[in-house]
Amino acid sequence: MRADFVTDALAAAIRTCGSLAGSVMHTDHGAQYTSRIFAEARSSAGVGRSMSAVGSSADNALAESYATFKRETPQGGKSWPNEPEARLDAFRWLHRYNTRHRHSHLGQRSPITYENALQHTPTTLAQAASPVYRMRGQGP
Repeated sequence: MRADFVTDALAAAIRTCGSLAGSVMHTDHGAQYTSRIFAEARSSAGVGRSMSAVGSSADNALAESYATFKRETPQGGKSWPNEPEARLDAFRWLHRYNTRHRHSHLGQRSPITYENALQHTPTTLAQAASPVYRMRGQGP
């Protein structure tokens, strides 16, 4: 429930994906997401806000994959020597899940594959400089 946890996650997403301007972040009403510091970080990144209904776990079904985490990580079969090691394993799983894991709601594509399919960025400088490209609203 710390705001720095979610602002750090937002910063990591920006480092990984580049600009997030125009995207929308869907969250619950947790104190970390309603905090002033997170609102400022989200706003300065150009990220819009969407919040689930209060008390609706079903509304967060796509964002919360705890059951998958429990199913895909060893339960009782592994212990960690300390908390940092446990956190590192959880981070590794989350990173894989949020980048390479195939998701049914993305047509059995990974988030990276899905996002790459949405890219409409020209592949050459000539295309980016083209007046036709800019007139269609796709250029700078």
